[in-house]
Amino acid sequence: MSKILVTGSAGFIAGYLVQELLERGYHVVGIDNYSKYGVVCKSYQDHPRYQFVEGDVKDLSLMRSLAEGCEQIVAIAARIGGISYFHEYAYDLLAENERIIAATFDTAIESFQRGDCKKIVVLSSSMVFENATQFPTQESHLADCPPPNSTYGFQKLSCEIFARGAWEQYGLPFTIVRPFNCVGIGEKRARNAKEILSGDIQLAMSHVVPDLVQKVLKGQDPLHILGNGQQVRHYTYGGDLAEGIRVCMEHPAALNDDFNISTSEETSVLHLAEVIWKKMKGQNVPLRTVSDPPYKYDVQFRSPDVTKAKNKLGYEATTSLESMLDEVIPWIQDAIKKGEI
Repeated sequence: MSKILVTGSAGFIAGYLVQELLERGYHVVGIDNYSKYGVVCKSYQDHPRYQFVEGDVKDLSLMRSLAEGCEQIVAIAARIGGISYFHEYAYDLLAENERIIAATFDTAIESFQRGDCKKIVVLSSSMVFENATQFPTQESHLADCPPPNSTYGFQKLSCEIFARGAWEQYGLPFTIVRPFNCVGIGEKRARNAKEILSGDIQLAMSHVVPDLVQKVLKGQDPLHILGNGQQVRHYTYGGDLAEGIRVCMEHPAALNDDFNISTSEETSVLHLAEVIWKKMKGQNVPLRTVSDPPYKYDVQFRSPDVTKAKNKLGYEATTSLESMLDEVIPWIQDAIKKGEI
């Protein structure tokens, strides 16, 4: 099988993707500077077809050497976090992620020109649809949708423009993948996270699923939620997302196109809280909630149209919310005991 370069390979989403690629027979080269969580050890760390290098994606000399012989580059590396992260690091997210994506594309273009790289796969974000007015939101709506207000969303839109610009000028083939609300295991409290309280509980990552789970585990009652709880999300399992990225890498119909990769199931934050509460507390303990003031960029309705991926690629995310929580809840419980959340 071919060799793939994955940037940000020690991260949350990349952890699922690297495992997926190795199981499918690929050789994977990973690079990460451990800036978010510190050193992490993945289950596949010693896999014979996995080569990991601790380093900075902005190091063009290092990237050039790692890209040798790689048929595709999957651009995942970025400063990223939950909703509070967008507000705490508004400038850094924009500036640092621009440097990272520029270096990644410089590497990909040079590799393409020497005959190695056949395509770059860019992980964008549902936040490019921060100001969407069409729901469910089709990929084509991006042409009419006002640009994001948050610097994070704006920079992710910039990543997509990098891809189209590199294709237009240099002929570098691309595929853009837009994940929606990935849920899974392996994400810890960031090293540079600031203390943000939700009631009497410090938020773990300002990602709604792990934060709600840890609040229940730590006995919070009533349960604090951001806003009125009517915000709509599509919670997508990390394993499903990894499969979707791989399909986008492999399928000829994905060439020079963009895809929403998500479950089709919409869930309100309040309903999510109810499901988590009942799963952990049982049916006989009533859920009580308190609304905390929402963050500025807490988008009320984030709902993708996923028919394009289904029709063009034959891809669907199928893991239910219940199944995700069956995996995530015990993992978070263990992470709390270890002091990782």
